Amino acid sequence: MALIGYARVSTADQKLSLQQDALAHAGCERIFDDQASGAKADRPGLAEALAYLRSGDTLVVWKLDRLGRSMRHLIDAVDALAARGIGFRSLTEHIDTTTPGGMLVFNIFGALAQFERDLIRERTQAGLSAARERGSRGGRRPVVTPDKLRKARQHIAAGLTVREAAARLRIGKTALYKALESDRNDMA
Repeated sequence: MALIGYARVSTADQKLSLQQDALAHAGCERIFDDQASGAKADRPGLAEALAYLRSGDTLVVWKLDRLGRSMRHLIDAVDALAARGIGFRSLTEHIDTTTPGGMLVFNIFGALAQFERDLIRERTQAGLSAARERGSRGGRRPVVTPDKLRKARQHIAAGLTVREAAARLRIGKTALYKALESDRNDMA
């Protein structure tokens, strides 16, 4: 039942010493570290720490954001640790999933994160619905406009290939092929 520390700083000019000192003071017998952005999936120090941890151990971080890139990522990471019988502890937020109270607090964080995601999804859907009702269409504007399609048909009728017509109109040949096919299907 060992305490294993993990420290991370985002840039080379930041120092790990504050986190390492706090982790050592908390009783961590081994400390792994990374000098990488939290947004990066490739963090060799974290991978080493996760491989080193055994059932009954506890992964200790100085602050929650040192482990997870987002609340969802953090929850997934702690769930994966729990599935292996490994606890999680954050020194700054005083969260320790090896205790019932710490697990409760962490699960409340998870519920709040899920609630926030649901609200964002709901607002996004409402915004898209309102835009559709106003006649707005989502997505990228078509590369091949009706005017370009008409000109492409003229070029092709004059003997140019689809590739040559697309080049003259400065559009991709694949987009032109798709527009011609879609237009042909609409007429049928």
